Amino acid sequence: MMRVAQPIRWTSEGVVMLDQRRLPAEVIHHTYTDYREVARAIGEMVIRGAPAIGVAAAMGVALGVERSAARTLEELKTEFPVVCDTLARTRPTAVDLFWAIERMKQRFAEVCAGTRDLVRIRAAMVAEAQQIHLQKKTDDEAIGRFGAELMPAEGQVMTHCNAGALATAGIGSALGVIRVAVEQGHKLHVLVPETRPYLQGARLTAWELVEGGIPLTLITDNMVGHFLKTGKVGAIVVGADRIAANGDTANKIGTYQIAVLAHENRVPFYVAAPTSTLDLSLASGEHIPIEERPAEEVTHFRGVRIAPEVAAANPAFDVTPARLISAIITERGVVRAPYTESLRRLAATPAPRSAAPAAAPAGHTKSC
Repeated sequence: MMRVAQPIRWTSEGVVMLDQRRLPAEVIHHTYTDYREVARAIGEMVIRGAPAIGVAAAMGVALGVERSAARTLEELKTEFPVVCDTLARTRPTAVDLFWAIERMKQRFAEVCAGTRDLVRIRAAMVAEAQQIHLQKKTDDEAIGRFGAELMPAEGQVMTHCNAGALATAGIGSALGVIRVAVEQGHKLHVLVPETRPYLQGARLTAWELVEGGIPLTLITDNMVGHFLKTGKVGAIVVGADRIAANGDTANKIGTYQIAVLAHENRVPFYVAAPTSTLDLSLASGEHIPIEERPAEEVTHFRGVRIAPEVAAANPAFDVTPARLISAIITERGVVRAPYTESLRRLAATPAPRSAAPAAAPAGHTKSC
């Protein structure tokens, strides 16, 4: 098995995160002992990527409960919504954040209905956060197996931003597809756009591929059309931060233009994401909230000004229309258009729930 980064871990000392802002130059870990520190880490992109953000939020909630000074159940119930709201305010686009917090709320309600013992309640919340982490790992493995079947036997593939282990806390969604394909014998060479302004492709995806021994070529974002026009790219696979009911998909800024260029040049464009990324409450991508990050990320690089003092826009995500997406790869199978129907069927499919952190990966399910 290829070497895989671990962006987040639960330990007895606290929540340990790999600082993704410092990669690839430095490999630095931070230990957080307060849920507010976890919230800041999410907001400041110490950890990023929708599934990994969900894991971090779950661990943040568990940390808030475990380290609470509450002496009674009533006091803990008063504090709990504050913990959840603090974490929910960090990043608005990635729906895994809200999925994880909601799951922690449900578990809290369940365990509080059965006991008033704070020790048992705290232990149950920690166990639930660890269970969510495990689920993300097994989801990635299933996504990788389904998606590997769609990759060419050999040649170039492209991804965008970072949807690897750093973004999911498993083997990666989009990068997990590539990893599994390579492990199965596909001879792939990955084209990696740099992903301005935060350079997740250059700093993170390239680093993960080097660590995994997978050949790659780093390109600037404005080279994508040139390489797709050559006819030598066999497929594109990206991750997702939120998928609407009709299949419209929010992903890192720049994804939409890559999808348009892929359509123009007849290159299959795949989205790889767990079902926790689905938001069937939104009819289309028009309703997905788009995070606007600080202008300084555009005008500066690591504190050094690279532009004159001008206004700068910095939307962190864009939305790719479903009509440009060849298929969506999930842990429960591969779905295709019409997505309004196939995603609804997929969401209704019962998901296997791992019983403990040592449980085996989930098996294949039928495509929808």
